[in-house]
Amino acid sequence: MSLFSPDRDVLQTAWDWLNQGHRIALATVAKTWGSSPRPVGSLMVVRGDGLHMGSVSGGCVEEDLIARFRDQQIAEPIGIIDYGVSGDQAGRLGLPCGGRLEVLVERIETPESLEPLLAALSHGELVARRVCLHTGQVDLFPATAHDTFVYKQETVQKVFGPTWQLLVIGAGHLSRFVAQIALTLDYRVTVCDPRKEYVESWQLEGVRITTMMPDDAVRNYVTHERSVVVTLTHDPKLDDMALLAALETPSAYVGALGSARSNEKRRQRLRDLGVTEPQLQRLHGPVGLAIGSRTPAEIAVAIMAEVTAIRNGMRIRRTPAADAA
Repeated sequence: MSLFSPDRDVLQTAWDWLNQGHRIALATVAKTWGSSPRPVGSLMVVRGDGLHMGSVSGGCVEEDLIARFRDQQIAEPIGIIDYGVSGDQAGRLGLPCGGRLEVLVERIETPESLEPLLAALSHGELVARRVCLHTGQVDLFPATAHDTFVYKQETVQKVFGPTWQLLVIGAGHLSRFVAQIALTLDYRVTVCDPRKEYVESWQLEGVRITTMMPDDAVRNYVTHERSVVVTLTHDPKLDDMALLAALETPSAYVGALGSARSNEKRRQRLRDLGVTEPQLQRLHGPVGLAIGSRTPAEIAVAIMAEVTAIRNGMRIRRTPAADAA
């Protein structure tokens, strides 16, 4: 399983195909109306023989793009293709009723043109890629977690890299599964554990490891609202330290592993340490959605499912996902 984000996988595939001598085009969803299947910024690469990776619609738009590029109907270095303008076209292309999207299509000529972006992503950097729609010129510059996709008359700007930060407290078995899932969702993942016997054998490509004390790790790495903190050690001395600091941050999600009973004990300890009731209301515990999870991999799915729901603005009815954990 790839531990890279979908965007990085698409770019790496594009680089590989260019080095193999293939013609390629990069397609990006630039704008959507109505019930479009894929959000803006969705990415796909297609090569001259029709092989492709990624998606821009989940339907027949991909087939149309592949056919156009394979038949060399896309002659310009850069352009915007409008799909779903009419009801007939939307139906033919498999778009939902009222759906419409505009797709930016770029012909990429050399692997070197992708290397600066791939290098930045390999270092976990957050990068904005701005494309001029008139000249095809591409500019890269540092981005922040607050930067978003921008489509203007002259330019399209897409942010690559981890706009969301995940801090996991504890370098145990469960943490590895949580980190793997988070990487595929394009999080910048940091695992914190001051216990050297845990971190010495803990290694996962793309994950930053720190032996800071948990509260120091929170202060260092949780700096904006697009942050998630999950405590997984089962050691109150470590988990509570992280939670005390995390509940004072603007992070979007703070969660703690444990049963319903251990969660009540944790909340009382935090009250005794001065945490207010409004702060405690931000704590998700037991962490994760109730999906009947038992194994570490299943519990990791439950945790990241709840985090994803919160991130997407869904309201969660509080039920324990991992009471037995």
